[in-house]
Amino acid sequence: MAELTTGRLLTSWQPDVPALLLVVALGGLYGWGVLRLRRKGEPWSPLRTAAFMLLGLGTLVVATMSALAVYDHVVFWPAAVQNILLDLVAPLGLALGDPLRLAVQALPEPAAARLRRAMTGRLIRLLTFPLVSTALVLATELTIYFTPYFATALRVGWLHELMYLHLLVAGSLFVVPVLTREETLPAWCTHPVRAGLVFLDGVIDAVPGVVVMTHGTLIAGAWYLHHHPSWSPDVRQDQQIGGGAMLSIAELVALPFLLTILYQWARAERIQTAALDRHLDQQVAATAAAPASAVPSPAPAGSTSASASTADRVRPWWETEENEVAARIRRQRGE
Repeated sequence: MAELTTGRLLTSWQPDVPALLLVVALGGLYGWGVLRLRRKGEPWSPLRTAAFMLLGLGTLVVATMSALAVYDHVVFWPAAVQNILLDLVAPLGLALGDPLRLAVQALPEPAAARLRRAMTGRLIRLLTFPLVSTALVLATELTIYFTPYFATALRVGWLHELMYLHLLVAGSLFVVPVLTREETLPAWCTHPVRAGLVFLDGVIDAVPGVVVMTHGTLIAGAWYLHHHPSWSPDVRQDQQIGGGAMLSIAELVALPFLLTILYQWARAERIQTAALDRHLDQQVAATAAAPASAVPSPAPAGSTSASASTADRVRPWWETEENEVAARIRRQRGE
């Protein structure tokens, strides 16, 4: 093959029919959902659409049809970049588009209810449980590189396509539930917990790159030694470059992922504060509009039980009610 120059890296493309069909199907379904919402008069963020189409599906196209796919059978580092794009970057783009929320809003109510039941079923709950999904991503990467999986996929076309899908699904199992507005995770996965899980996931995602870069045995060594072009770096150096690229991309993806969680956390706090302010305004308005006869008169002196009962009735509502808004006011007032 011709030497992989910067120009060829940008201009070399080849079609991948299974990947193209997947891109068309996902893009078509997402576009259909957006159109249904518009016809119903409901808004949908153009930024979410752009993230899904450009970052999500665009990364899928680049990974499977660009120069990375043209040269992945003769040089290792394009294959390593390919896999990390499918495992981390494409799932992040798809998740930022929030396809689960879009589907629930666009589908008729019976179908939306079935989708919610499917997403909260036992199997999906197990696969998307934060620590389980993180372990699946790590296990997928290590299995591909340190078993005959990758070397066999280089020889067998359908297995290579299955490996692409395997990487994309494994990455999506962690990213999509964490970023979606649908309640697919356990109740204890609040935004602070999610931020911690994303930080932990960023650390774990660096492991495959470090292992590939420092591993003493060549990955698919027989294949790459046989197909090694004269213009390519030494096969061992090629593997080190691939591991370094995996590590760099993993760490670069972790930062916007964490920033997205922090933004969602701040937005949820603003919404909760606005709801609290509205509730307080309603309580003040209701108290001001109440007739004077509604206010209980003081109990006679010496009537201890009556005084206690009256005191309970005239205490502020946030001292007597048991709900999140009342508890928050009590914390703010230090009571």
